[in-house]
Amino acid sequence: MRLRSVLEERRLTTDHAADLLEAFRRDVVKLRYADWDELIDYCRYSAMPVGRYVLDVHGEDRALWPLNDALCAALQVINHLQDCGKDFKNLDRVYLPQGLLAVHGAAVEMLGETRARPALLAVLHDVAARNADLLAKAAPFAAHIGDARLGFEVAIIQRFAEDLNIRLLERDPLSDRVHHKKSELVPLTLSAFGRFAAARLRGRR
Repeated sequence: MRLRSVLEERRLTTDHAADLLEAFRRDVVKLRYADWDELIDYCRYSAMPVGRYVLDVHGEDRALWPLNDALCAALQVINHLQDCGKDFKNLDRVYLPQGLLAVHGAAVEMLGETRARPALLAVLHDVAARNADLLAKAAPFAAHIGDARLGFEVAIIQRFAEDLNIRLLERDPLSDRVHHKKSELVPLTLSAFGRFAAARLRGRR
């Protein structure tokens, strides 16, 4: 009820909240994903509406949605890769595309082990490589956001995501650390600020 009143006050659609509810429903009944497209369709409901909602709250142009969608989907995939072992062991939920598991000769049961076998590691790195394409698509997003503070926040998120995805391209999330330490966030934030400031200056010129 509180959400509804805020949406009415700001003249915002209920579509984003309804999309998230669809993702929650899928999480209850759907434990496997056939291919990359099916996984991205899940991200369409579980991740993309979050960014779209933030953009609408700030009055940003909906022409930015494709860039937002790429970044939000990439963030969701990173989360899936980081937690792939935990999701399988605790929830029997596997977001890795079944088709890729078959291509690389891996089985979902391998996610229950303490270290990824070569076949499973190939799947994980394959998904991270596809995710790198999403992050490349999202790279111009922050510079095109009208609100500078929101744009900088998105630039930081983009930079963090890129760094995490590089780790997932190189490491084993079942046995290696694939999350950031607090001490690693400051240099990444400074890097994001430099890129964001340069992009905004180029845009003004």
